[in-house]
Amino acid sequence: MRTDAFALRHIGPRENDLKIMLKTIGAATLDQLISETIPNDIRLKSPLDLAPAMTEYEYSNHIQQLGNKNKVFQSYIGLGYNQAIVPAAIQRNIFENPGWYTAYTPYQAEISQGRLEAILNFQTMVIELTGMEIANASLLDEGTAAAEAMALLFDVRSRDQKKNNINKFFVSEEILPQTLSVLQTRSAPIGVELIIGNHETFDFSTEFFGAILQYPGKYGQVNDYTDFIAKAKNNEIKVAVAADILSLTKLTPPGEMGAAVVVGTTQRFGIPLGYGGPHAAYFATKDEYKRSMPGRIIGVTVDTDGNRALRLALQTREQHIKRDKATSNICTAQVLLSVMAGMYAVYHGPKGLKYIANKIHSLTATLSNELEKLGLQQTNTAFFDTIVVNADAKKIKSIAEQNEINFYYIDDTTISISLNETTSVADINKIVSIFASANDTQANTIVNLSETNHFPSNLERTSTFLQHDVFNKYHSETALMRYIKMLERKDLSLNHSMISLGSCTMKLNAATEMLPLSNANWNNIHPFVPLDQAQGYQEMLQKLENQLSIITGFAGTTLQPNSGAQGEYTGLMVIRAYHQSRGDQHRNIALIPSSAHGTNPASAAMAGMKVIVTKTLENGNIDVEDLREKAILHKDNLACLMVTYPSTHGVFESAIKEITQIIHDNGGQVYMDGANMNAQVGLTNPATIGADVCHLNLHKTFAIPHGGGGPGVGPICVAKQLVPFLPTNPIVATGGSTAITAISAAPWGSALVCLISYGYISMLGAEGLTDSTKHAILNANYIKEKLKGHFHTLYSGEMGRAAHEMILDCHPFKKNGIDVTDISKRLMDYGFHAPTISFPVHDTMMVEPTESENLEELDCFCDALISIRKEIDASTIEDKNNVLKNSPHTLAMLTADVWDFPYTRQQAAFPLEYIAENKFWPSVRRANDAYGDRNLVCSCAPIEAYMEE
Repeated sequence: MRTDAFALRHIGPRENDLKIMLKTIGAATLDQLISETIPNDIRLKSPLDLAPAMTEYEYSNHIQQLGNKNKVFQSYIGLGYNQAIVPAAIQRNIFENPGWYTAYTPYQAEISQGRLEAILNFQTMVIELTGMEIANASLLDEGTAAAEAMALLFDVRSRDQKKNNINKFFVSEEILPQTLSVLQTRSAPIGVELIIGNHETFDFSTEFFGAILQYPGKYGQVNDYTDFIAKAKNNEIKVAVAADILSLTKLTPPGEMGAAVVVGTTQRFGIPLGYGGPHAAYFATKDEYKRSMPGRIIGVTVDTDGNRALRLALQTREQHIKRDKATSNICTAQVLLSVMAGMYAVYHGPKGLKYIANKIHSLTATLSNELEKLGLQQTNTAFFDTIVVNADAKKIKSIAEQNEINFYYIDDTTISISLNETTSVADINKIVSIFASANDTQANTIVNLSETNHFPSNLERTSTFLQHDVFNKYHSETALMRYIKMLERKDLSLNHSMISLGSCTMKLNAATEMLPLSNANWNNIHPFVPLDQAQGYQEMLQKLENQLSIITGFAGTTLQPNSGAQGEYTGLMVIRAYHQSRGDQHRNIALIPSSAHGTNPASAAMAGMKVIVTKTLENGNIDVEDLREKAILHKDNLACLMVTYPSTHGVFESAIKEITQIIHDNGGQVYMDGANMNAQVGLTNPATIGADVCHLNLHKTFAIPHGGGGPGVGPICVAKQLVPFLPTNPIVATGGSTAITAISAAPWGSALVCLISYGYISMLGAEGLTDSTKHAILNANYIKEKLKGHFHTLYSGEMGRAAHEMILDCHPFKKNGIDVTDISKRLMDYGFHAPTISFPVHDTMMVEPTESENLEELDCFCDALISIRKEIDASTIEDKNNVLKNSPHTLAMLTADVWDFPYTRQQAAFPLEYIAENKFWPSVRRANDAYGDRNLVCSCAPIEAYMEE
């Protein structure tokens, strides 16, 4: 065995296993299986033109050398990004811990209680700091959170406002520039007109439905918005506030001023800068708007025994119920980052957060005083951590960069300085010395800090926050470490067993890919530093863009979208811009197969397109004739087709090239959803099938971990004609020659985690990537054949093969009184996370093993399902007290004095021999979703406070 070949570490099946697996599936060779799975006319004719694969050791040295090209200056740039201290206990026990970063979205509540509690802490933190009533489980970044706030306020307009098409949205000129750019992108397609101006001169016209304010302002000015919000309310204008979360420990929270929505980023709560992300945004609003809230919400409920349990509340109602009527396409969050931010608040507690905020404010006030002593004018009349100084920007910049310091240069005579948690007295002495040097004066050495608040007393926070026990008992490292471990033990992650979720590709997140994320040369770079300070990043990002372009067969790539759904939206906005550039503004029809993921129609609606659904055949394939008929019918207005390939049903449809040609013949572009790209890499690609743009889930195919539901990265790759329209950023220009405005806040989105995909591709190389795809298809077909006779595979290709995933039909088991939910809960007793259930077909399981799972794990999973099938056969529709209906079985049940079940404890918890060696215990019984819906509780308040009468 080649010990230095990364592919052998990443791919699960050993060479000796291949004979067994191929015999089971009835193929003489792996290449025969592939030829029977993928239509020959779309197979690549030559290997991917990528650099040779690096060994893990070579890659580690390479990424270290590349990181050394980045210059880590002290950055006081601000604009929503601040250097933060990541507590070592959180870095080691969460950020670097596969028990946390390899977990999946907590759809299966009973084996996700630890993560759910950590996110509930985050929600509670947000609710209390903002003074609002309800918060979600994080969003992608501040810019997109602000856009979601605008969309929510547009959705909750009064009946008269909707009737009169009131569509103006006021944006304060104090808003962060990147937020404004995202608002501009998101507003136009849905018919919202942005009016940018001074909040002090706003006329509160009845033409407006909403407004957004920045608190403190983009350059640090703290304004009292109480009167503005009151006047707006009197005129039926609802106000959103983008607020710095740390400042809210000192300043009156927007909720107490009457805000309808409060958004922002939690990056400064112990999250690395990472050249722009990933960072968890927050979104808080009033309880009356909860049904219009974007994203996920963690709710408190009870389990079968009446004990407290947590779950995802209102989880996917937006896309999968409302589809093109949804107000948001958000289907992800930044869970790992929100867990870290919430744990930061747990570790420091309310007193610790106040101490950090007071220290930063005192340093800022002292700096302001000292600069004024030098004869410089500081123009902010009230501030928290940011001041504005009138000085010769060119001269200051030269001296500052010699001292490895970055400020934000507003114009030639105006400089903004934002201090942060890492700033010390020595640092402000250094800053003062720079300004003194530029003025040819001598600075005094600062020893004592100012203790005077530099904002009006009426804006000083008087309300308490974070009074719950969880924020007041884990302040020693020992206590925090044990708390984190207690939560971790409640979650089933990839470090325990296979997570075979169809469409989600829960593959190995290799340690060598992950380690660079902890390196300060990579994680401590502000997204708006001059490019010459980020040469390592620029080289890595450009190489990754090139790698992805080669893999997809396209001409250009943008890494800016920081989720898959955002990638969908970006692809459609680029298509929209392309049509508009040709004078085809009328092209607004998006054809979408009925089997498509729910985010597809939601994204199309957000991009201002009208959705026309096309039929699928009984075998799951697209109905080509129906598609042709609708494409011809709408040819004058056809914008695009949205297609997933291989299909959502896990099949390579042989008519795909005919399908894409139909769209092109009728003036449209083809968007390919890259959710299933793990079955394409190295064997075929989107360009070959005739697509014009695709998004890629780097958190699926390209090995970024799911992190419990995020971080995600959803770049798009595009054909030559679409390259000019790739998105830009208002601070650091990116994208094409006629770029659309920003999609997300940072120029390269979640740049830090792009290192993972860069490592994955660089260490696998062309051959390793192709072998990974082949083994993903092999593993899926092995499971399909092993389960034959026990579970029926609903769809197969023309030669009876699955792609990288398959759909198992569970509908027939209803005659035994068993549904797919029972099977998913019973799998927990066998030590496995359930596959994707009831999507895209109700009463089914979609299984995707990935290439990383070895034969032993595949066999254990198959043995578990075969054993469950026997339990199903032994069940009857009249019997509600059986091993499936009572699953999962907790340790408390097994150790109770009384056992009132008609099967043994061993049958309940140890039905197969392998389980005893590595038993995973669900920490609660089945979560009661109906109870949770009736009693929506989304913070840490004790459950007793919400019990039904």
